[in-house]
Amino acid sequence: MQWITRIGLVLVVVIAGGWIFRAEIALFGINRMMAAENEIGPTQEVVWSSGDDAEGRSLEERPPNIVLILADDLGWNDVSMNGPNPTTQTPNIDALAAEGITFTQGYAANGTCAPSRAALMSGRYGTRFGFEFTPTPTGMMPIVELLGNAVERPLQPLTVSNTEQASLSYDEMGMPPSEITLAELLADQGYHTVHIGKWHLGRVNGMAAHEQGFAESLLMASGLYGRRDDQDVIQARQNFDPIDRFLWAALNFAASFNGGPRFEPPKYLTDYYTDQAVKVIEANKNRPFFLYLAHWAPHTPLQASKEDYEALSHIELHRERVYAAMIRSLDRGVGRVMQALKTNGIDENTLVMFTSDNGGAGYIGLPDVNEPYRGWKITLFEGGIRVPFLARWPARLPAGETFDAPVHHFDMYATAAAAAGADLPTDRVMDGVDLTAYITGIDISQAPHEYLFFRSGAAQAVRDGRWKLMVSAPEGQPRKEWLFDLSAEGEWRDLLAEQPDIAARLREALAGHNHEQEPSRWPWVMTNAYNVDRDLSEEDQPDDEFAYWSN
Repeated sequence: MQWITRIGLVLVVVIAGGWIFRAEIALFGINRMMAAENEIGPTQEVVWSSGDDAEGRSLEERPPNIVLILADDLGWNDVSMNGPNPTTQTPNIDALAAEGITFTQGYAANGTCAPSRAALMSGRYGTRFGFEFTPTPTGMMPIVELLGNAVERPLQPLTVSNTEQASLSYDEMGMPPSEITLAELLADQGYHTVHIGKWHLGRVNGMAAHEQGFAESLLMASGLYGRRDDQDVIQARQNFDPIDRFLWAALNFAASFNGGPRFEPPKYLTDYYTDQAVKVIEANKNRPFFLYLAHWAPHTPLQASKEDYEALSHIELHRERVYAAMIRSLDRGVGRVMQALKTNGIDENTLVMFTSDNGGAGYIGLPDVNEPYRGWKITLFEGGIRVPFLARWPARLPAGETFDAPVHHFDMYATAAAAAGADLPTDRVMDGVDLTAYITGIDISQAPHEYLFFRSGAAQAVRDGRWKLMVSAPEGQPRKEWLFDLSAEGEWRDLLAEQPDIAARLREALAGHNHEQEPSRWPWVMTNAYNVDRDLSEEDQPDDEFAYWSN
């Protein structure tokens, strides 16, 4: 896509156009370029494939349908069952938990979106195949940094830039076709496989969803939830957030089907995805299917349907009201998917899994999204990687119970594979485990994992039972470590000096894990410092803690 490579040219325009108004010039240049180069056709109807079970099996004889619902940037406290949040209510997600298993220590694979998706789809640490950083368009990070520097934050530590240039374009940054996706594994078991929504794992060279095992793929081809001028869409722009300012300038309202031309969705994006998911369920009720419903909500830019916004008039702060309205649509969508399964008589034999790609973002300016945990998306503190993690399968799993050992995104891959009767690949290291074996008491000799590891350049962490070691090690800057006892005071008290032996053991485990991983397929661009406890709308204070993150 030519527009992606041309974003970098905006920087030239900035230099030529003037330094004082560099941020505004950059945004104007991006907006004009996107308007000129992104052709989006009119709304088109998606006709989903339908059919019967190829082996002629009855519902009772067929393996379970599998539905994986993924939210984007959903904070721990955005789900009402997780805590007292008076502004956000999620009755349908809560009902899913009540009818299934809640994993109280469910972890995203990473503090940002794409590496988590890589783990979900591969059943492995993304770093095993060089997927360490979230793909970003050429020129995005420098422009975001430019916009960030336009807002004076004198207490924020130094940003470290990388001189190494990426040899891959944005579309080439993805999961290698050599990885065996969950869709490919299930397709080999006779499943009809469908993807709806965000992908973010590459678009060319065999990496697109419809080339990675999905028979049908309705792709989020850009990132607006509705047109900027749509009177039925309420918007909340965050002038204090450079990422938000970039997205508003760069994104459009578009989808595409199976790699075809881009078209404008007919309605608010979250509701549109839900409508299509319901149609997929209806079309495939007579055969085993895998539906990967990857919502964009509630990721920025903050846009809500007018109907959902007006239903939340008790929320005074505009951006909070828009954000809560976005979650309201997401939750309603979960309820409609569950109702579609019940209406078509297949809910008892359907494994439904729900999670988020990472924790809530600090750059939306809402301080409570991840309570009671510290940190945000883009950090490896619990607020960045502890996520809602649910599974429902009435034919096999008990209802209303909890599982308290740490689990990971790649476990969803292994769990789905086991439910379908598929063997995990044996020609590579697979990191996920079948969680049903632990839930049903088949394997209770130990926790599913001895260690869980997390890495994004300068940011690294390892979890072992109650203990968690975190590392912030930017190039050319002082290395910092934290050691937390998550069973006691969470991440509010650093025990590094008090427990040197435990820290040494975890440090050794982390080093061993890193030794097994592959170098990233593309280099990091910048290593930025993020305030652990204050969101981006708040001013930094002298005693604040910062953690570095590379991308």
